[in-house]
Amino acid sequence: MKYQDYRFSCAPMMDWTDRHCRVFHRLMTRRGRLYTEMLTSGAIIHGDRRRLLAFDQSEHPVALQLGGSDPRDLATSARIGEDFGYDEINLNVGCPSDRVKEGRFGACLMAEPELVAACVAAMKQAVVIPVTVKCRIGIDDQDPEAALDTLARAVVAAGADALIVHARKAWLNGLSPKENRDIPPLDYDRVYRLKAAMPGVPVIINGGIGNLEEAKQHLAHVDGVMLGRAAYQEPWRLIDVDAELFGEAAPFATVKDVFEAMMPYIERELSLGTRLHSITRHFVGAFHGVPGARAFRRHLAEHGVKQGAGVDVLKAAIALVSDRSPAAIAA
Repeated sequence: MKYQDYRFSCAPMMDWTDRHCRVFHRLMTRRGRLYTEMLTSGAIIHGDRRRLLAFDQSEHPVALQLGGSDPRDLATSARIGEDFGYDEINLNVGCPSDRVKEGRFGACLMAEPELVAACVAAMKQAVVIPVTVKCRIGIDDQDPEAALDTLARAVVAAGADALIVHARKAWLNGLSPKENRDIPPLDYDRVYRLKAAMPGVPVIINGGIGNLEEAKQHLAHVDGVMLGRAAYQEPWRLIDVDAELFGEAAPFATVKDVFEAMMPYIERELSLGTRLHSITRHFVGAFHGVPGARAFRRHLAEHGVKQGAGVDVLKAAIALVSDRSPAAIAA
């Protein structure tokens, strides 16, 4: 797979990057890679696969992120994901939540590089699509120089097609998952050194990147940039991704144009029984900083949650917002 395929992506985020969110993001960037929320191998094998894995065809390229530590179960889950049509399988070796630690997956696997490599090898044997790993630079008292190199070399030897590195340690003892997103200091240079040491492996950097100007600076050192909270909380930034990072025309000129294009999807979902709020909850930051944004959010909060709420609620909320673009105001 070409490095260009990983040049920009939106991070997998629990409770945020569901299928509705991804359709919204896809309308703003044709080229960015999208990732699901982390799904455990147990949920996929034993749960309602269609509910968990179904996605809209417009989302391609879209990757399925898995959580787990049993090579056989992960291989089975990867094969199921490939059968559903996902373009990539990503193994989570970075989530620091207590639930994840108790289940022996996520960031705690940084301490077991040989097991992670076995998981990657099993998934590679099970599918033909790329298998990638998302990790931290280390956990707890690990030395990031040794820990990251050891994990990276192990999974690449096992066949991993790319490494996505959140440029922070995860402190599994002493910090909450929320604190782990902000308190451990960012060490971008550590990720740059990994790329320099492994020039033939796509390395994508993640963590604390707030805008596309910062993304461009990182791309001088690594193959790709992954935006998380900035992409979700201020999604209007995604409109410029294709032009700024790929030299291609933006799909739409404004966020209002994006919403207009999304209306048929929303109407179809509502007809299938989806509640409007399940979709519009991802729109909270769509007009961040624009006159009328607060009225937009208030209208959705008051009316979008009601039983039977339809697209007229969203249209009325959009009408409360100025036509000025968030990007122009931010500039």
